[in-house]
Amino acid sequence: MTEIQKLLDIMAALRDPRSGCPWDVEQDFASIAPFTLEEAYEVVDVIERKAWAELPDELGDLLLQVVFHAQMAREAGMFDFDDVARAINEKMIRRHPHVFADETRGDAERQLERWESIKAKEAAAGAAQPTSMLDGVTVGLPALQRAEKLGRKAKRVGFDWQQPADVRAQISLELAELDEAVVAGKAAESISHELGDVLFSTVQYARHLGIDPATALRLANQRFEQRFRHMERQFAESGDSLDAVSHERWEAAWAAAKQALNSD
Repeated sequence: MTEIQKLLDIMAALRDPRSGCPWDVEQDFASIAPFTLEEAYEVVDVIERKAWAELPDELGDLLLQVVFHAQMAREAGMFDFDDVARAINEKMIRRHPHVFADETRGDAERQLERWESIKAKEAAAGAAQPTSMLDGVTVGLPALQRAEKLGRKAKRVGFDWQQPADVRAQISLELAELDEAVVAGKAAESISHELGDVLFSTVQYARHLGIDPATALRLANQRFEQRFRHMERQFAESGDSLDAVSHERWEAAWAAAKQALNSD
């Protein structure tokens, strides 16, 4: 018996209405979906921390989510794990004609464009109504990732800035409009609208610079947490109460934390 078959059998046993685990039996697609997202993020966390010894365990947790969904679908007579594996096998072959067919092999950017083109054709072929260039950008994606994908999709028909400097200029324009809305005391909805434009433009700037905005923000969060914890330790050692620390001392402590942690 292969390890994957053993896992499939374990999940089937857990979902058995008579002898399985009550918690597993009660779950459905909607209740399991948040766990699927959480496990995916934990895989990313391990990779970013370069905790390679933890990666097999976290990948196993993520695989379990696929097996869980497949088992629920099998019980409903929709599909099973083999169908999932077959679908991705066929898709990978279909979307890599430069590997599995006789198409000319190009650079990574060219292959990404080719991938998106094939996806668009597949979506159009399966759609009953005329489609948009933006179809296929899942609404449920994290906002940063969805903004990046929307920009990349629009780029395929030429709707994009020519140079990174052009996007940077757009950010300045959006910031000015945000400042104007704040100074004018506009409603929170209007300010939120302007702030959203700033964030969207910033994501497109990251795209033009070849940087994944979600990764950049996660690393920024990590740096902030490390610096703040460092300041907490320093103030604790000196007997200071955090709520009594002046703004000037916070600023000095922040600069010291950055230097101590050798971070920008």
